[in-house]
Amino acid sequence: MREVLDLLRGFEPITLEGLSKVKLLDRMDRKYMFHSSQLPDVLSMAKEYYYILEVTENRYSRYSTTYFDTPDHEMYILHHNGKLNRHKVRFRSYVDSDLHYFEIKFKSNKRRTIKSRLKLANNQWSLEGETGQLLEKITKYKADSLVPALQVYYNRITLASKKMNERITIDFGLNYKMKEKKVELPSLIIAEVKQDRSSGSPFTHIMHGMQIHSSSLSKYCLGIASTVDNIKTNNFKIKIRNVNKILSSHA
Repeated sequence: MREVLDLLRGFEPITLEGLSKVKLLDRMDRKYMFHSSQLPDVLSMAKEYYYILEVTENRYSRYSTTYFDTPDHEMYILHHNGKLNRHKVRFRSYVDSDLHYFEIKFKSNKRRTIKSRLKLANNQWSLEGETGQLLEKITKYKADSLVPALQVYYNRITLASKKMNERITIDFGLNYKMKEKKVELPSLIIAEVKQDRSSGSPFTHIMHGMQIHSSSLSKYCLGIASTVDNIKTNNFKIKIRNVNKILSSHA
């Protein structure tokens, strides 16, 4: 970790205000998963092309997310079955900056990700009031049809392209909790390229050069597949096998 922290200090910083210029709430996403031992090389090559988000002198941030789903995990199953025009519903806390949001992510049939969010005064999660109204306005779900499905904790490095047309998130220290069951994946890195349109990206070139291939398995789906007994996982088997291969590797 010390090597990673030293590398993060080598990036030019950007503030939250500066990052707001590349929000990309309607965007194209591309995910990559790799072993934590490869992260120093990735950061070394990315430094030339990206700023790093710095908040209160920290160059990575702690995230806490609670996902909601139906009791029978309908949102997970829709994703598993490859259905588009689907939603994910979550409450997210940016721990270090004490910011809290209710968020709904929509994956369109054109494979664009559209995110709606509502800033909250605190981290008391409730689907009553404004959050419930937003939920029922833009999804088919009623507030009383959803229950907490998964808690996810991780650290995030956020990079912004020096051309201000792209964001990269690099998540590490991933932990899942579902009731009394906990799953820790400390060696897994999940990086995501976020662009307003599909175009050239220095980060995707870095991934290609390191022979790291794009993978579309979401943190939510990986977490449900890892923590819920007897859940449907057939269509994720190859991707889960790839995750296990990464976790057992030492690049």
